[in-house]
Amino acid sequence: MDSKQAVEALAALAHDTRLAIFRLLVTAGRTGMSPGAMAEKLGLPGPTLSFHLKELSHAGLIEGKNQGRFIFYCACYEHMQTLMDFLMENCCAAEQCGCEPDQTEA
Repeated sequence: MDSKQAVEALAALAHDTRLAIFRLLVTAGRTGMSPGAMAEKLGLPGPTLSFHLKELSHAGLIEGKNQGRFIFYCACYEHMQTLMDFLMENCCAAEQCGCEPDQTEA
């Protein structure tokens, strides 16, 4: 992940509604949720939810999967893990605390 991608993802999450949507999708697991269920759970009008889903999708944090006539959205766990790894890649480098990933396992 490069800095531009990280900024896009963090900017998408830097809004209370989008953060709530993302967290809801994380709890839903890989099966995801329909927009209707999300709107009901979060109390959001459809157009507002649609706007925020588009922003999260553009940032690569969620994806929509067609299931027949319906779309179910789920969190992109791999992308979020890549973002976390990017943020933590130099963790404690100045202190040598040893919290970097273990390189001995392979």
